[in-house]
Amino acid sequence: MSAAPAATDAPALAPWIKAQIADLLAQRGHAWLLMGPSGLGQYDLALQLVRAWLCEQPSAAGACGHCGSCHAIEVRTHADLCVLMPETWMIRLGWPLSERAQTEIDDKKRKPSKEIRVDAMRDAVEFSQRTSARGRGKAVLVFPAEDMNNITANALLKTLEEPPGDVKFVLASESAHQLLPTIRSRCLGHTMRWPDAATSQQWLQSQGVDAGLAQQALLATGGRPQDALAFAQSGLDPAVWSNFCKAMARGDVALVRDWSPAELLATQQKLCHDLLALSVGAAPRFFAAQDLLPGTTLAALTQWSQALSAQQRTIEHPFNAGLLLESLVSQAQRALAPAR
Repeated sequence: MSAAPAATDAPALAPWIKAQIADLLAQRGHAWLLMGPSGLGQYDLALQLVRAWLCEQPSAAGACGHCGSCHAIEVRTHADLCVLMPETWMIRLGWPLSERAQTEIDDKKRKPSKEIRVDAMRDAVEFSQRTSARGRGKAVLVFPAEDMNNITANALLKTLEEPPGDVKFVLASESAHQLLPTIRSRCLGHTMRWPDAATSQQWLQSQGVDAGLAQQALLATGGRPQDALAFAQSGLDPAVWSNFCKAMARGDVALVRDWSPAELLATQQKLCHDLLALSVGAAPRFFAAQDLLPGTTLAALTQWSQALSAQQRTIEHPFNAGLLLESLVSQAQRALAPAR
């Protein structure tokens, strides 16, 4: 249930995003790495930086929002902006694919890639060496940066080491630890700021989320506002979240029959985290304490946590979804059995 950024830019930026733009623009550098967990707005902040770099009338607070450059970015046609994403993300966020990639996908020669392809990176390297079309320099936006494989990352590394002319880079990542150390060392790092609960609650309500649902969504997503918005808009019955632990203890597959295996795994990991926290006297993070069932052993929870981590590595493989859901629920039921 991770949040996906909106396919078009929101009319008003989230306050915690807006507060970070001026600070970043005041610092010099040719490459930024925006890092932090999901739901904090790495993509939004990266796009705002690019807007400001290329804007015809920028201010200390960012882009003007109404010049030709800002409009070109809004309609995804800016000649001096190169966006590097997995093709699945490009499609989701409304960025055009290269003519070659679009043809291959339309002809059903392959499916949209879930990682940043090396041929796209080579196109970006060639782009960085061209003269700016609008005279304001060029920009390369990479998101999610952790979706580069080693070949793709090494192709970018050479350009980061010796950036040609007036090109700037911004890499946005939700798992910066997965990036090559040499990539991280050549970027100015910025850790995304985490908005306080009141700010997140107000922002969610400004997006049309009911106050009660906003509070539960923030709890379910560990306080990450964009993830909370996706949770609130998913249509999930709040009672399902409250009853999740009890359902897993009963082995109730029906409760999650419509979930994807990845969604179920992510929720089980949150449940396991909270039960482990309770077992050592800490407060839960994702579930209300009254919705959890204490009683299982620390050893059983630890073993379950390790099994979930192992499952994470293959969760996107094309297994039979129904059988995988049943297996995950059965595994949870065994882990949550009361200690004897």
